[in-house]
Amino acid sequence: MESLVVPVLILLAVVAGVIFAYRMARGRRAAGGGAPSGPAGVEREPAPELARAAAGKLSESEHRRLYAMIAQGQAMAAIRLYQEVTGEGLRASRDAVGALAAHPQPYRRQEPAEAVEDDDEPQRFPYRYRAIASKGDVTREVSSNMLNDEIYGRIRSLARSGDTEAAVTALTRHSDISPVQAREFIALLDD
Repeated sequence: MESLVVPVLILLAVVAGVIFAYRMARGRRAAGGGAPSGPAGVEREPAPELARAAAGKLSESEHRRLYAMIAQGQAMAAIRLYQEVTGEGLRASRDAVGALAAHPQPYRRQEPAEAVEDDDEPQRFPYRYRAIASKGDVTREVSSNMLNDEIYGRIRSLARSGDTEAAVTALTRHSDISPVQAREFIALLDD
């Protein structure tokens, strides 16, 4: 019996050392913000800033769905949703969802980009937009890949409000027609 006492004491000392080392490592991780350190030389974004940035990439419904999944303990589903919505990789999505869970963020409406006056070349779309105006027997058509519903709606609003010159300028800027042709087209819209 005495021959077993020494090995048992050694075994207990090893177990106690392992438990102590585990608790110390866990304590260090908790003090460091809970985020695992990245590769050597690469600093990771602090979790609150990562959570803010991640929340900014979500629409209101996506934000609500993601936090519902986190609240229900569906971490993998939340990571998949975040990955699908943002197009980020698995590791980045995991880190973002972890940051969102650790540092909850309220939904903030994204400020729409300021409408900048078109000083540059108008945007060209991958399709041709057809605008048709008619009055009686007269019909005019403008087809351009620089027009879309929004731009044509603004041109129509300008014409109907009586600002014909602004409507003509906008139409010639977003199509390949002359100012004379644009005036003929706008004249059919201003009623």
